[in-house]
Amino acid sequence: MSERAAPFHCPYCGDEDLRPSAEGGHGAWECASCRRAFQLKFLGLLSPAAGRTSDEAPANGGNQDDQHR
Repeated sequence: MSERAAPFHCPYCGDEDLRPSAEGGHGAWECASCRRAFQLKFLGLLSPAAGRTSDEAPANGGNQDDQHR
């Protein structure tokens, strides 16, 4: 990947006025609205659950986002 992926909004206040942070290192961003700094980090790819398609409901009864927590 030659260019870094930029977040679309601040995860704290939702504002879109974000700038790369010079102090935070790679993947660090600053929000000019709420004055918070945060860092994004790619952890890796998840392996698909054995024998399960993406449109099936999770076994725990929650939504599909629950499986990634």
